[in-house]
Amino acid sequence: VQLVESGGGSVQAGGSLRLSCAASGSIFSASSMGWYRQAPGKQRELVATITRPGIKTYVDSVKDRFTISRDSAKNTVYLQMGSLKPADTAVYYCNYRSFTGVGYWGQGTQVTVSS
Repeated sequence: VQLVESGGGSVQAGGSLRLSCAASGSIFSASSMGWYRQAPGKQRELVATITRPGIKTYVDSVKDRFTISRDSAKNTVYLQMGSLKPADTAVYYCNYRSFTGVGYWGQGTQVTVSS
């Protein structure tokens, strides 16, 4: 499975961005798909996931600001990010987890939020 992220960029605090993750295969073959992020000097952290049945989970710091969604026809998962804060600055990675537990990662897309 190959994942290609896009949509990152630089915005001011309070702004919005939408990240996209296009998968080479059917996203319904995944047990879950998610977005992670890694800021400089920090460990990669889970931001949001969506399971095959459509259950969504978020890390507390992004609840009510970020929304994960998918378009099965396009094999694409999105992360709509709003009310962005400088603390959201990181490289954002898309993850695909198979039912056998194998994980695949995209190359990452940089999000920079300035105050």
